[in-house]
Amino acid sequence: MKAWAFLLAAAALLAAGCGGGFSERTANDSGEMVLRYPINTNPTSFDPGITQDGDTLDLLQNVYEGLVTWGTDNLVQPMLAESWEVSDDGLTYTFKLKEGVKFHSGRTVTAQDFKWSIERNTDPALASQTADAYLSDIVGVTAKVKGEAEEVTGYKAIDDQTVQITLKRPTPYFLGKLTYIVSAVIDKDAAPVGKEMTELSQMVGTGPFKVEDYQRDLTTRLAAFDDYHGGRPKLDAIVRPVVEDVQAKLNKFEAGDLDFTMLQRQQIEAVEANEKLKPMLRYFDRPAVWYVGFGQTAYAPFKDARVRRAFTMAMDRKVIVEDILGGHNTLANGIVPPGVQGHRPEAKGLEFNPTEAKRLLAEAGFPEGKGLPPLKLYFREQFRDIQLVAEAVQESLKRNLGVDVQLNSLEWRTYLDKYNKGELPFYHMRWSADFLDAQNFLSHMLTTTGPENKFGYNNPEFDRLCAEADSLMAWENRAPLYAKAEDIALQDAAWAPIYYQRDAELHRPEISGMRESLFGHLPHTTTSIAPKK
Repeated sequence: MKAWAFLLAAAALLAAGCGGGFSERTANDSGEMVLRYPINTNPTSFDPGITQDGDTLDLLQNVYEGLVTWGTDNLVQPMLAESWEVSDDGLTYTFKLKEGVKFHSGRTVTAQDFKWSIERNTDPALASQTADAYLSDIVGVTAKVKGEAEEVTGYKAIDDQTVQITLKRPTPYFLGKLTYIVSAVIDKDAAPVGKEMTELSQMVGTGPFKVEDYQRDLTTRLAAFDDYHGGRPKLDAIVRPVVEDVQAKLNKFEAGDLDFTMLQRQQIEAVEANEKLKPMLRYFDRPAVWYVGFGQTAYAPFKDARVRRAFTMAMDRKVIVEDILGGHNTLANGIVPPGVQGHRPEAKGLEFNPTEAKRLLAEAGFPEGKGLPPLKLYFREQFRDIQLVAEAVQESLKRNLGVDVQLNSLEWRTYLDKYNKGELPFYHMRWSADFLDAQNFLSHMLTTTGPENKFGYNNPEFDRLCAEADSLMAWENRAPLYAKAEDIALQDAAWAPIYYQRDAELHRPEISGMRESLFGHLPHTTTSIAPKK
């Protein structure tokens, strides 16, 4: 799951587009080896210092790289750092860089480039929403982001090949956070300081592909980087056409214009019944939870836990997941999803109980919903499954509580901007793991000062438990604290978890070498695609 102050700055890039344009059909007709798969909306930005949404991150992971990355075993592995050492007190990480890594510009990467990139991404003028969120464990980051310091003192270039990072306290999940794209190295000779990248010439990373072309509402083309440090990728290019409509994606796949594509739940039954398409169907469990959120900063009644509990207990989540969504996904009884350290199959949220829900709402001063201010439920447009959940929640609240809720779908970037500003009173969205630790779902999302708590949840005991768990190195000591914290958040109805995500995709048999992890498709360093039979 999963970026947002930069939206106005990005408008220049996204409105004008760059380059000359390529269609997804003609790409493979040229004799090149081109992988074509859709992106749901226009990329929100091409700047790793501020990008936050999953669709764009999936694209940019092929362009930019950091010290470490995820492997197919879902563990952190070296990327531009060939090795690292951790001090006995757990505070200092010393990374030895891989020799001979080059930017797309041809210049050799040094430790000073990493230092420059961190200073650039933490510059308060850039207004990055991700810098402090993912780098705040490093000494000096928060002060720099707040404009209280000129330098990130805990991030140093010891020599050309050595990066040293000092933490405020031992942080067992630090390497996982360091995989996030805000830590990627950027070419200081190309990227602007204090403002977002808006030109193709500024988007210079070290990844296996470089941004070659962008046409708003049409496509992004990435071209293979011949001097990639891991060896030139097998693909000549990746083409990502913007296709918002789910049926249009399927139609393009069947017409041969796409090599793989994601399906929506309502399409799966027909695909499974199609003898031609069924063998191409693939399923992927993802470490993500879809939930209904209560915006306490935007809707005062949600500050009362009784109201949140009433709303949660009025939603028949089992019917939503098994009947309305066809049982494709797994009912979420907790906040931390499967695949993430700290997931508990035995976690138990609030059960469907309309009688108790009515009692709680009346006790809070809103019998049968009377006296509640008008309420809108926001969700991302263009996705039928998301809309189906929103409609089911709307119907449940009317039937079980007498509460009228208006539905409001928004364009993705607008939705994210409103969320980031704490302006969504009631909303349906997901959070997907950045790293496979309960901290990313509990402390990161739900503590009072958590970087993703844009909605105002506050429970001092929850904060205390998370803070203690975050400070311990041994998982066996952290686990029971996170479990207690999760139980508090569930009973508080900080969120109303609905389901854990499972993706369905169609893949052409000509594709080979695609690498997978729980997080999704890894950069296409080994992917190839044979001519169609």
